[in-house]
Amino acid sequence: MGTLVEEILSRRVGRPVHAGDTVVAEVDAVMAHDVTGPLAIDAFRSLEMPIWNASRTVFSFDHVFPSNSVAASELHRRIREFAAEFGIRNLFAEGICHLVMVERGFIRPGGVVVGADSHSTTYGALGCFATGMGSTDIGVTMATGRSWFRVPETLRIEVTGKLARGVQAKDLALSVIRQLGAEGANYLAVEWGGPTVSAMGLSERLTLSNLSVDFGAKCGLCEVDAKTWEYLHLPDGGDLRPSQASYAGVLRVDVSDLEPQVSAPPAIENVRPLSELAGTRLDEVFIGSCANGRIEDMGIVAGMLEGRQVSPTTRTIIIPGTRTAYVQALERGYIDTFVRAGAVVMAAGCGPCLGRQHGTLGPGERALSTSMRNYPGRMGSPDAEIYLANPAVAAASALAGVIADPREEN
Repeated sequence: MGTLVEEILSRRVGRPVHAGDTVVAEVDAVMAHDVTGPLAIDAFRSLEMPIWNASRTVFSFDHVFPSNSVAASELHRRIREFAAEFGIRNLFAEGICHLVMVERGFIRPGGVVVGADSHSTTYGALGCFATGMGSTDIGVTMATGRSWFRVPETLRIEVTGKLARGVQAKDLALSVIRQLGAEGANYLAVEWGGPTVSAMGLSERLTLSNLSVDFGAKCGLCEVDAKTWEYLHLPDGGDLRPSQASYAGVLRVDVSDLEPQVSAPPAIENVRPLSELAGTRLDEVFIGSCANGRIEDMGIVAGMLEGRQVSPTTRTIIIPGTRTAYVQALERGYIDTFVRAGAVVMAAGCGPCLGRQHGTLGPGERALSTSMRNYPGRMGSPDAEIYLANPAVAAASALAGVIADPREEN
């Protein structure tokens, strides 16, 4: 009995474990993408061992896909050849790795998953202990199927109140980052709970877990309930909740009066109420990423852009997070809405989030993004400015050409 992370790891190793213990645990899956994958392959080859489990090893082409350079093409080639050599069939080019991992069924409540990307914490929304690791550790896990962990202490974030119109999970996460700072949960498990989180759909919970790493968390976990199993299209396997837990700290947040939040440059903890930044001119609006690229996010944006035109002075780039989300957006008419509104719609993937393609910022440019990082150089030039906000704020801002409040839209 204990916190969520203690419950999950205790079940995995078959004995009670507590914060501070070191455990070696078997994983359910190991993932790397087109940037981190080749480094993991190098580490794996240095061990001169067979692959642990080809069916549980995953590679995703998403960070620079389709390839935009000879160097990127070479990375892709190396991964494809490695996969062919070891019989790895989980070679996906259908969107952002974290969203694909969920859609493809690699994430289960109570599971343990590691990925060569820091935002692997996303899977914690489904009650899975998931964390990002360096490529060397991922290479070792590809060979052994195991990894070691120091069981983290847990910060419980207890959320109450009802989110107002135009206020979303992204705003809750940013408000917490404003209070705690970018290192406020270093090597802690963050446990999101309370009636507000229970009332959220899984799309919003995934945003909370995704952003947990951006204030230092080892993992970001939500309790498992009937909504979790329904989202995964699985029979209800019962709840997974903390029991008689001892926490390193408890942060109580009432969202009743929370307004949309915006993270201003030069760092994510520079969070301010939207009202303080409204009117800030924008060169680009990017809607997508592993934080807010799901079909639910696309629906929010489509509802605001329907029958309207984005500002001609602000390029608007919309990228559904996965092929599945793209097809759903096509079927629901969202893509038609985006294109008619004057936005540029691109194939599923990370897009301009990491500054390598599809909307790279130039010196002096300013963007508002639904992604999760805004340090200098993240989306291109180190002399560009990046603001982070929820999809409704992004849509309102695309229409206005400046940072705008979606609550003022009719």
